[in-house]
Amino acid sequence: MSEQNRLQVGDEAPGFSLPDSTGARVSLADYKGRSVVVYFYPAAMTPGCTKQACDFRDNLAELNDAGFDVIGISPDKPAKLAKFVEAEGLTFPLLSDEDRSVLREWGAYGEKQNYGRTITGVIRSTFIVDPDGKIAKAAYNVRATGHVAKLRKDIGV
Repeated sequence: MSEQNRLQVGDEAPGFSLPDSTGARVSLADYKGRSVVVYFYPAAMTPGCTKQACDFRDNLAELNDAGFDVIGISPDKPAKLAKFVEAEGLTFPLLSDEDRSVLREWGAYGEKQNYGRTITGVIRSTFIVDPDGKIAKAAYNVRATGHVAKLRKDIGV
């Protein structure tokens, strides 16, 4: 995906309805009127993604208190997400985008650099969707480590 296809601040957040780790459907529309952190990660139970998910878990109370909900999205099947939730005690929804359609729509799937090679895959990305459903912050190619702390600083939480 090219840079110009990426979401920008002020864009309407693309809607989605995806199964979570229990198979229940979760929609972006469920969060209307709330601020939501939507983050895309490559694979459950890998070191970087585990670190990132645990950082969100450990900061969830402060984010929630400040009016922010958190949703994680990856191409993993719901059964794998359920194992991830259980193994790490995750307390926010992880959604399954097996066909990668939502990842593509948000610009979080495409060509990326990996150890000097260009590959196609999930681009670790984080967005803040405001209560009106608009993109308030868009960050592509974020680092797994330290990202949540930077996000909290950016949003003043």
